[in-house]
Amino acid sequence: MTSRTPARGAAAVAAATAAALILASCAQSAGGAQSGGAGVDHGASMEDYRAAFEDVEPIVLHVQSPAAKGASGGQHIENYAAAVSEWSGGKVTFDIVYSNGVAAPTDADNAIEDGRLDIAQVMAPYEPKEYPATAALNTASVLSDNSVIVGSLSSNAWPVDVAFDTPEIVAEFEDHGLKMLLPSFNSGSIALICSQQRATLNDLKGQSIASGSATLGGQVSALGANPVSIGYTEYFESLQRGVAACAATTLTAGMIAGIMDIAPNAVIDADAGFANTSGALAMSASTWDALPLVAQQLLWDRLDVFVEGSLNKIWEGTVAASATIAERGGTAGGFADDARDALRAQNEVILADLEENAPGGAEFVERSRQSAEQWKSTVTGLGYENAVDYAGFAQWYSPEKLDVTVFVDTLFDEVLLDHRPS
Repeated sequence: MTSRTPARGAAAVAAATAAALILASCAQSAGGAQSGGAGVDHGASMEDYRAAFEDVEPIVLHVQSPAAKGASGGQHIENYAAAVSEWSGGKVTFDIVYSNGVAAPTDADNAIEDGRLDIAQVMAPYEPKEYPATAALNTASVLSDNSVIVGSLSSNAWPVDVAFDTPEIVAEFEDHGLKMLLPSFNSGSIALICSQQRATLNDLKGQSIASGSATLGGQVSALGANPVSIGYTEYFESLQRGVAACAATTLTAGMIAGIMDIAPNAVIDADAGFANTSGALAMSASTWDALPLVAQQLLWDRLDVFVEGSLNKIWEGTVAASATIAERGGTAGGFADDARDALRAQNEVILADLEENAPGGAEFVERSRQSAEQWKSTVTGLGYENAVDYAGFAQWYSPEKLDVTVFVDTLFDEVLLDHRPS
C-alpha cells in the first residue's frame, strides 16, 4: 500500500444550511460530464494520482461528521477527507458539517437520498425493516471476539468481508440510492459500565441496565437484569441517581457521556459479547456514478485512512476509559463463569433465530461464523496479540506498539481490492 496521510482538518467547513441550498450545491458537484475517463492502477503514488487529476474539474463533496471539529470521534471522517483532497492535488474537496448538523444518525440515509449530503455514516441497524440483511449482520456481531486488541481488529474486518459477499446487503444499499463504501465499522465492544462491580449473575439479578436495542435487551434479560430504555444523553443522571445500575455501551461512548467518573466498573468478556451497533460509510449512488473513474478510485483507495482513523478512535477511547477506571479505583474484566455461560447460551438463541429468519438463513450464519474465526486467526497471524487487558491498556498503549498499518493493508488486499472501481 502507499503511505498514508495523518493530517486532519484540511477540508473546508460548511455551516448547516437549508436543505434546498445543500441539494442545489450537491447537484452542481455531481455534473454528469465528470463521469468515466482514465484511471490509475492500484498502488499508484500521490504523484501519479495528482497527474491523473490535472484535467479533472474541481469536485466538492458534502459530508457530515458525528463529532465536533477536531474531536477524536470524527477523526476518521476528517482524516479521510484530508487524504483524498491531498492526493487529488486539491481537485476533490469536502464541505464538512460537524456534530451531525445536517441529519441525525437515523436520517443520514435519507439525507443522502434527497441530496442534502453526498457522503455520511449510515446506521442501517437502526432501521431493521428497511435494512433487514444489514441488521442481521449487526446482530451476528455476537460472534465477534471482544478482546482489547485482537477483538477490536477482527470485529472490524469480518463483517466487511461478509457484507460484500451478501447480495441482499449490497441490494439494500442500492435500493436506497446508496453506494456502499465501507459496509461496517464499530467503535469498540459493548461493555457493561456500572457504578459497582457486577460480574456474576447474583450481582446482576434484578438490576436495571440501559440498553439500546431489542437484541441487547434480550441479552441483558438472560443475565437476570432488567433492560430499560434510557436515552444516551440521560445516562449520567440515571447512573448518578441510581435509576440504572449499568449502561450497556462502548467505552468510547462512556467517556463521551462522562459516565466513567461515576461508573468506573466495566465488564467486557472476550468470549461472550453483546451485539454491537455498527455503522457504514455510504455515498450517493448518483453522485458516485457521475464522478470520473480516477476520483472513484481515489475515494476507494483512501478507505485505508478511514479505517485507520476509526481504529484509532477505539484506542483513544479505551486509553481514556482505562485511565479513568484506574483513577477512580474501578475494575475492568470479564464475566464470572455463571454469567458468561448465560450470555453464551443467549447468543446461541440469537444465532438460531437468525438461521430461521435472516436473509440467507443458516448459510449466512455459518458464513459469518467462519469469517469471524478466520479473521481472528488472520489478525493473530499478522503478529497482533492481547499484550494486556482493558484494565492495563492505558499504561501499555502507544501508537508505536499498536501500528495498524499491516492490518489495514491486509483488509484492503483481501476484501476491498476486489471491489475497486476499474
